[in-house]
Amino acid sequence: MLKADPHGFACELRPQTASVVCALPGFHWGDCEWMAARSERQSPTAPISVYEVHPASWRRAADGGLLSYRELAQKLVQYVLEMGFTHVELMPVTEHPFDGSWGYQTLGFFAPTSRHGSPHDFMAFVDRLHRAGIGVILDWVPAHFPHDEHGLSLFDGTHLYEHADPRRGTHPDWGTLIFDYGRCEVVQFLLNSALFWLEKYHIDGLRVDAVSSMLYLDYSRKEDEWLPNEQGGRENLEAVAFARRLNQLMHERHAGVLIIAEESTTWPKVTGPLSEGGLGFDLKWNLGWMHDTLEFFGREPAHRRHHYDKLTFALLHAFNESFMLPFSHDEVVHGKGSLLARMPGNRRQQFANLRLLFAYMYTHPGKKLLFMGNEFGQVREWDHDNALDWERAVADPHRQLKRLLGDLNRLYRAQPALHELDSESGGFEWICFQDAESGVLAFMRRARDSGDWLLAAFNFTQTSRDDRCIGVPQAGCYRELLNTDAAIYGGSDLCNLGVVATTAVACDGYPQSLALTLPPLGAVVLKAEQA
Repeated sequence: MLKADPHGFACELRPQTASVVCALPGFHWGDCEWMAARSERQSPTAPISVYEVHPASWRRAADGGLLSYRELAQKLVQYVLEMGFTHVELMPVTEHPFDGSWGYQTLGFFAPTSRHGSPHDFMAFVDRLHRAGIGVILDWVPAHFPHDEHGLSLFDGTHLYEHADPRRGTHPDWGTLIFDYGRCEVVQFLLNSALFWLEKYHIDGLRVDAVSSMLYLDYSRKEDEWLPNEQGGRENLEAVAFARRLNQLMHERHAGVLIIAEESTTWPKVTGPLSEGGLGFDLKWNLGWMHDTLEFFGREPAHRRHHYDKLTFALLHAFNESFMLPFSHDEVVHGKGSLLARMPGNRRQQFANLRLLFAYMYTHPGKKLLFMGNEFGQVREWDHDNALDWERAVADPHRQLKRLLGDLNRLYRAQPALHELDSESGGFEWICFQDAESGVLAFMRRARDSGDWLLAAFNFTQTSRDDRCIGVPQAGCYRELLNTDAAIYGGSDLCNLGVVATTAVACDGYPQSLALTLPPLGAVVLKAEQA
């Protein structure tokens, strides 16, 4: 059996499997301005709003074929700028044999998939986005690899990249092989791959897939299906050392890059500094927040009052890590339906719930990630073999939802209170979180400048809350910056007429308050006007 080059820079188009000899030098980058400013644009205090894209199904060519990297760049730049996202995250474009893996069964750890063009074409893609001020994050999969005979498995007739013992070397969920992180050669191979994408392709960050499966030897295994570590525990000590080395090396070589962990357990200090025993990631997907939030929003509004803990619990640990709030591809596949379809009620109520969900996400502490199609209310579940339903995006109420999402991105980027202190408790303060019976929730977000803050108030019921008293720390006039029930977003236009003045009515522990109109299934964001 002939093997593909593990370090190959390009591959034949599937179903062919050979490596292709190609030279990477010769591309002329024009993104020096982006690269110089990247550290600031990706700092913990910066707004980071990520649009997650599967390149093969975002859009298709007129004949139904795949777009090239250069065609994707042209269309994505225009759309991402319109929508206000700061970054694009690509589901794996590392070469992979099986379309149905969505790229997560990687074999070409140094090769962009030939489905969309050449290595220089992919460089042109990144360069085009950078010139437009858009960052590029790549999904990267060092946790496992597939069995394909032309790949890494039994590469020299022995278990070279994977563990020989299936209790360490095979993944029970995905039927794939697990890297042997105890071998220096394997670790170096993976580190070289990560560096390669940052250095040769100017990638701005790596989202490391399936970190939980790397950290635990008993991940998804029964009691007799795993081997303990040398200390008798279930932690994969070699994988922990690899993760720490990965983050140390990436940040030493490329200051300002983002290394993001998809990690779903309570492993401590995933984003903690290496000097304090942490793993050193920049961000961790807050999957607990995502699951609880979607469970809450999936309930009928009349029943939500019994489940307010699904919203409030996340704030007990929201500042233990540096979090990213993900509504990713995983939430719109395998029979789950689209985000819109998961909302209760008739179609009008579903759109109102989705507007409310997005407003809650964008005002909640944490960086943001949204999978393609959610921004305009894709109706059907995601299908990797077909493009999104773009004809819906230009018709109401989908167009109106898309407008709201764009305005949320712009509000999030323009208001320091919504992003500067995402990982610090000083950036958040509850105003009202114990009134489950009325379905109202309210909190403040603060910037580094303690005088710069916003009020976000939510009504999770189908009944309008008129003249609802909400306490505020400062007397004066407050301007409504956003109302998800505005007519331009497809709502009933129950708004607060632009400006609301406080009254000397004590509420929520403050001597003054606002009498707000909180529309049904609606959210409002207000800010005190400067004297």
